[in-house]
Amino acid sequence: MAKTGRQGATFEKKLSDLEDIVSKLESADTPLEESLALFERGSGLLKELAAILEEAERKVEVLSKDSSGVLHTRPFEKGD
Repeated sequence: MAKTGRQGATFEKKLSDLEDIVSKLESADTPLEESLALFERGSGLLKELAAILEEAERKVEVLSKDSSGVLHTRPFEKGD
């Protein structure tokens, strides 16, 4: 079962919604007012997705072995 983020929607659902918005914005057929509303919704989704990813990154731990073969965990750091 997919884990849900804020407001009950899954990360994957929010990402799919954002992709749909981008497709609509790229279409020449979308009226200006609708484009503005879509842009605002897309900006909100982007912020929500970034927050979910940041939270997930904080939760990830790296399992590593020291020179004697003992396993240790440490927080994930960029560049790992």
